[in-house]
Amino acid sequence: MNQIEGKNVIITGGTRGIGAAISLLFAKEGAKVSMMYKSDLESARKQLQSLQGKGHELYQCDISNPRAISQFYRQYLEAHDTLDILINNAGIGYHHPVDMTNYEEWQSGWSQILSTNLIAPSNMCYHAAQIMKNQNGGSIINISSRGAFRGEPLMPAYGASKAALNSMTQSLAYHLAPFNVKVGAVAPGFVETEMSKPRLLGETGERIKGQSPLNRVAQPLEVAEATLLMAQSNIWMTGSIWDVNGASHFR
Repeated sequence: MNQIEGKNVIITGGTRGIGAAISLLFAKEGAKVSMMYKSDLESARKQLQSLQGKGHELYQCDISNPRAISQFYRQYLEAHDTLDILINNAGIGYHHPVDMTNYEEWQSGWSQILSTNLIAPSNMCYHAAQIMKNQNGGSIINISSRGAFRGEPLMPAYGASKAALNSMTQSLAYHLAPFNVKVGAVAPGFVETEMSKPRLLGETGERIKGQSPLNRVAQPLEVAEATLLMAQSNIWMTGSIWDVNGASHFR
């Protein structure tokens, strides 16, 4: 039985990379997908046109702005009676090693990355929780990272943001379980997206691929499939963090 068909799904960063793959797969399974994007309207419209089925929507929103998130939910609730699934996928990360970054750059890196990767998902979860609690059910899935467990020496704020995201996931899972709201996280390793492809070229790419015994990195669809499986799982799976890293890291 298809547990996704007809469900209302919100996906942050749903028009590019992993988020685009999640949007495509959930739409294929019959969900009504609301994709949030930050600024590239042309790319977002192309993604919208590629989705199977009907009832899909685009919402422009800078999720690092708490007021923008509140405005998004007001718009969403004008068009929908329910929210069945929230997928917090949008995130950023860039190099800012402690020994090669000046103090201003160090502070900026932490502020920008935490506001997008942690504070924004927490605000998305806050509003979703109010809706799901009142309707006595729902599912929240946060896209985390292998870096939450093994560390990110060149991107310390990124690793820290994902570790905190995992902790928030499990805190919310415990608190929202009595309301039949399931909360979990999917933690991929390196994924081949448009943005990451340059790093997969040459010697650097071979080292990255060699982290897995499969000698490759994940495709966005593989992360999307894990996300779909989590969305279909029962409430007893709440609080789970699923590693999707091709055996490149164990914990």
